Amino acid sequence: MSSFFQKLGFGLKKTSNKISTGISDIFTKKKVDSQTLDELEELLITSDIGVKAASKIINAFGKRRLDKDISDEEIKQELAADMEQILAPCQQALKIDANQKPFVILMVGVNGAGKTTTIGKLAAKFLKEGKKVSAIAGDTFRAAAVEQLQIWGERNKIRVFAGKPGCDAAGLCFDGLKEAQKQNDDIVFIDTAGRLQNKANLMEELKKVVRVIKKQIPDAPHATLLTIDATTGQNALSQVQVFKEMVDVTGLVITKLDGSSKGGILVAIAEETPTPIHYVGIGESIDDLDEFNARDFAQSLMDLHK
Repeated sequence: MSSFFQKLGFGLKKTSNKISTGISDIFTKKKVDSQTLDELEELLITSDIGVKAASKIINAFGKRRLDKDISDEEIKQELAADMEQILAPCQQALKIDANQKPFVILMVGVNGAGKTTTIGKLAAKFLKEGKKVSAIAGDTFRAAAVEQLQIWGERNKIRVFAGKPGCDAAGLCFDGLKEAQKQNDDIVFIDTAGRLQNKANLMEELKKVVRVIKKQIPDAPHATLLTIDATTGQNALSQVQVFKEMVDVTGLVITKLDGSSKGGILVAIAEETPTPIHYVGIGESIDDLDEFNARDFAQSLMDLHK
């Protein structure tokens, strides 16, 4: 069984190859000058690290290294350390408070970001820890979303509370939470719709869901997790900003890193809209979701783990 670290390195290959090759191409001569710094900044920006983070990293690197000899390996080590510094404050585990029962986790994000799959993977994790878990199929407009959640429910042997297609999502959540309390669940996931085409409607629906959750359990949701698809690059950054306007996002789950050449987006998010990053997903299987580690991520991004 390959370690998560190896999987992470493999998952970030598309991004790390791009940066690594780019660094080798830029530094054909050994000294760092203003031209190579400009090219390096451009490389970081095109790797979705974002203008703000790239500029911060290059300024710090330039101060240390302008007009000095340096090898490709040293460049990568230094850039990885600078990225780790930006990412480190976002490395925060998702803590389940056993005194809050059921612990309500509201899952938000655009359709296709991997919300339902993430619920399935997290449910499997918590079940292994001996928790009693259930889910509420709150994306009532998409029959496919409800079916997908039910499939994960069967796979994990957890109860999925669902209603008729198109029923009121908030009402369904209210009933689902009552059932979770009755069944003495430790954790309940609420899946939600993610249609961003009409932001105003989605915002109203999410706010209504939150209001109704609080009617049943006043201090819930205890966590609101935003699922972000890494392959969307800079679009992921705007999604974080948009969802933070709608709900109190407490943490992020980043999915599909294995299919992306845009892994640098995590650095952009950490710099521009700092939010706890709880988990990163690097594959389809049930175990391919692990806690975010800033150092491992920065090192893998710079292709430093062979």
